[in-house]
Amino acid sequence: MNASFRAYPRYQALATAQQRRIPKLPKQKNFPDSSKNTVSESFGCDAFNYTQMAKMLPASDVQFLKQYPFTGKNISLEMANRVALAVKQWAVEKGATHYTHWFQPQTESTAEKHDSFLDFNEEGTPIENFNGNLLICQEPDASSFPSGGRRTTFEARGYTLWDASSFMFLSNTKNGKTLTIPSLFISYYGESLDNKTPLLRSIRALNSEATNALKLLGEPTSHVTVNCGPEQEFFVIDSALYGLRPDLQLAGKTVVGAASKRGQQLDDHYFGTMNSRVISMIMEVESELVKLGVPIKTRHNEVAPSQYEMAPIFESANLAADHNRLLMAVLKKVSKKHNLTVLFHEKPFDGLNGNGKHLNWSIATSEGVNLLSPGKNPQNNIRFLYFLTATLKAVHDHGDLLRASVAVPGNDFRMGANEAPPAIMSVFLGDTLSEVVNSLTSGTTTTQDPSYSNIKDSDIINLNLAKIPVINKDNTDRNRTSPFAFTGNKFEFRALGGSQSISTPITYLNTCVANALESMNKQLEALSENGSCSQSAILSVIARNLVHSKNIHFDGDSYSEEWTKEAETRGLPHHKTTPEALEVLTQPDTLKLFKKFGVMSHGEELSARYTVSMERYVMLRLIELETAHELLMTHVYPAATQYVYQLSRALSKTLKFMDSKEALEAQRKHHALCASLTNDLAEKMATLEQSIQKAQSLGHGKEAGNYIASEAIKTLDEARKTSDALENLIDDALWSLPRYREILFVN
Repeated sequence: MNASFRAYPRYQALATAQQRRIPKLPKQKNFPDSSKNTVSESFGCDAFNYTQMAKMLPASDVQFLKQYPFTGKNISLEMANRVALAVKQWAVEKGATHYTHWFQPQTESTAEKHDSFLDFNEEGTPIENFNGNLLICQEPDASSFPSGGRRTTFEARGYTLWDASSFMFLSNTKNGKTLTIPSLFISYYGESLDNKTPLLRSIRALNSEATNALKLLGEPTSHVTVNCGPEQEFFVIDSALYGLRPDLQLAGKTVVGAASKRGQQLDDHYFGTMNSRVISMIMEVESELVKLGVPIKTRHNEVAPSQYEMAPIFESANLAADHNRLLMAVLKKVSKKHNLTVLFHEKPFDGLNGNGKHLNWSIATSEGVNLLSPGKNPQNNIRFLYFLTATLKAVHDHGDLLRASVAVPGNDFRMGANEAPPAIMSVFLGDTLSEVVNSLTSGTTTTQDPSYSNIKDSDIINLNLAKIPVINKDNTDRNRTSPFAFTGNKFEFRALGGSQSISTPITYLNTCVANALESMNKQLEALSENGSCSQSAILSVIARNLVHSKNIHFDGDSYSEEWTKEAETRGLPHHKTTPEALEVLTQPDTLKLFKKFGVMSHGEELSARYTVSMERYVMLRLIELETAHELLMTHVYPAATQYVYQLSRALSKTLKFMDSKEALEAQRKHHALCASLTNDLAEKMATLEQSIQKAQSLGHGKEAGNYIASEAIKTLDEARKTSDALENLIDDALWSLPRYREILFVN
């Protein structure tokens, strides 16, 4: 290719992207057909859910499996054999030829190994075989998965165990189907090597403490469920342009790239009319998810150009965790059919909003009563305040642990960047709840209390001992700057990164709330008389813990510098980088917390997770640094030197025909600027290379992580500033990398 036309592949990709047509896809079996079916009728047709189980299993088995998430009782081999026979018959009739145990290793992704149903009987006749032993347990190689040093090459044994709290489903490809079995992943010695095992343990821990609390409050229930609804943000770009961006392919984000003159400053993309190619793709995604039993509800444009969001209906936390991974996987798969690429990275484009995953979280009784929903009678109101207070106490006592739960590398570029909550954990309550909290903590809970000035008399419930307002779910505004906001009948944990699994944040949050409930329950038991707790005793415990937790209550602008300063005076932790945030996992109190509730009961499980997370941070950062250095060396610098050379020749030729050298002063200045920036880039590339070499020499632990976070990233930022300045000056015909305006607006 002629060096003077380096942009040829880019121009070809742009032409391809602009000529795309929406693919006409064949109607799929079980696709919701408006003339024959509804979405609800097709929902879960490819999932072995309770409805399907009821057709093929004894009612006692179905009831046992429904209770399994809360009891954790062992499943007998006889029952496992019945389930295996039923699910094999169901899957084979639908065209499945293989099965796989699908699990969540500590890679922020999923893993699977496929086995055929094919077997031979004693006579050597081929048959389809699947039994309880094969359903319950498989043995994939564990040595190649992250384990924090707990597994070595010669200790390869690891086990996937059927997670009976989640539904098996069929994974569809063009050429066949696979029965997919949600599973746990443990070591030979029973240590969790995945994200799902601690999640299930934390659900049971919270269930135990919440049911104890309800018993003390005089409202016993058989069990409590944790319900979640994660809102998934993502970018969608044309695959031809994606193919010319090595940084997007390797690092998931652009490591160089000048801002488009038009970005999100007009606020015209949010909730706008969806791009026809993208809406077509999302509709196919939704049809796939409907069949898999994923209750997807919402789709819309997000703030940045080419950014979108999808969100489900609330469901139990274990299902929500699996279904969010399915949503991400189906988006990736289907987008390829539409010549599109989906980006989940927390900050794929500099200067634009990044991708979050807002986790809506609540807890409910076995009767379906939302414990975070304010009631319309005194008893419900007190119950609500009790669980609200426990959640506030959890955030106060373990804010650093909740920060660690969202400490994924991409979040360092997103949190606190005027688009996402800061790294300071605080709670937004809204005007009405704030007035209630202030009243309870001040000890003056009457309608004459000035803090109740904004509450109507008709909204007051008289408890004789205290007057508390009716708290409707719409009495609270929403605060998008808060990392942990109460939004009417749930909390919204807004700090999660778009690429991460929701399993870890839910696990940590559940454990922290369980710990807070245990503490409050003990306080309440001490005030009880003959096992009965008076309203005054309950309110006393609530008030005491609200006072204890007051420092994390903040309803203002969490983006502001004033809040950062204020949070420091309140003693709230502020861990800006992943290495800083992960340190809490090494603290004895953290290990004690997880061991107490059996969430990570083995001594090395927590330290191993710290090691895995730190190694992952270092390796991902090195990929970014090395990719940036390669792009600067092979794309940006050659284009810059070529452009300076062309300017030099043009200027030299022009001088021969000009009488006045002063007339060329502007051209001289432009040439000098480009030459200076090119020289500056060469120096910064050398500095970047030195930083990479130093980071590599420090290994994959804490020292390397801290060096990269504090020093190496700065060298990349400096090199990028120069590169982006050159991008805005260099002849377009010499620029080989698709520009921001092309990636974001040509789709």
